Amino acid sequence: MRFVYSDRYQLNIGAHVFPTEKYRMVKERLLADGQAVPADFVEPPEPDIDDIRLVHTKEYVDDMLNLRWSPRTVRSELPLTWEIIQGFLLFGSGTVATCRIALEDKVGMHIGGGFHHAAADHGEGFCYVNDIAVGIRKMQQEKRIERAAVIDCDLHQGNGTARIFSKDPSVYTFSIHQEHLYPVKEQSNWDIGLDDETGDDIYLGHLKEAVPKILDEQKPNLVVYVAGADPYRYDQLGALRLTKRGLALRDRIVIEGCHRRGLPVAVVTAGGYALDTKDTVEIHCNTARECLRVLGQLKPSVKPGEQPAEGAPAEPGGSAPQPS
Repeated sequence: MRFVYSDRYQLNIGAHVFPTEKYRMVKERLLADGQAVPADFVEPPEPDIDDIRLVHTKEYVDDMLNLRWSPRTVRSELPLTWEIIQGFLLFGSGTVATCRIALEDKVGMHIGGGFHHAAADHGEGFCYVNDIAVGIRKMQQEKRIERAAVIDCDLHQGNGTARIFSKDPSVYTFSIHQEHLYPVKEQSNWDIGLDDETGDDIYLGHLKEAVPKILDEQKPNLVVYVAGADPYRYDQLGALRLTKRGLALRDRIVIEGCHRRGLPVAVVTAGGYALDTKDTVEIHCNTARECLRVLGQLKPSVKPGEQPAEGAPAEPGGSAPQPS
């Protein structure tokens, strides 16, 4: 399996709740667990600014390229430096590459991306470039796909993505998120806003109903799965109460649901702000394990007699409950 990743994703954003070192840590953990070898990691190509312009307005792109503080950039809640802008342009390129891999291999994972708050005309909520939209628009431009679906399971609603595609019937947007929380909500094609303190059972119940319905009725040529780690019960920015095991089963519902139907799925990691960054890393690695599992490439990561890490999905043939 191919994972899209760059060392340049670890950005210097100063003291911040967003741990950009998590990307490097995910790669290191996958290597240490024997789930990947160095050759599995694909460096994204250098960004093509014309790809960014498929989604973002000329005025906003000019502000970013000229490091200009304006109403279009200030809502990012991030510093505005050339390193950071280059990093976000590279995230966009990385998701384009991940979409291509998904169309070729059926599953691709970006250890990065998922910046779903950026709108066409402004950045917002730790997001300068909406790489999800860039990836979809590029695949449509290249005529690799006609229809796409975004299944967004981040803690926060994918407001930027919903707004970008609001008048486009070729892209179906779904978001399941904590309702009483940032951002100001836009209208996705299907939104499920959850009460504070929602845990595994209710969350997974909604997802088991929604995912097959979306995939069977919309029949997208490509699914972009936004696999945020932030619904986790110890996340600093939210009040959902999912366990690591619940999040792994969430991943299984989406990734296996796509794979069973022969639908390519491009996975992006999106948010994750656990009190201990190692928890965020483990959640993202569990997502990678689900990708490997559906491709028949999951390797045992514990020795016989040892217990798997808390929340790790079952190995093939294990006893974890199987989502429908």
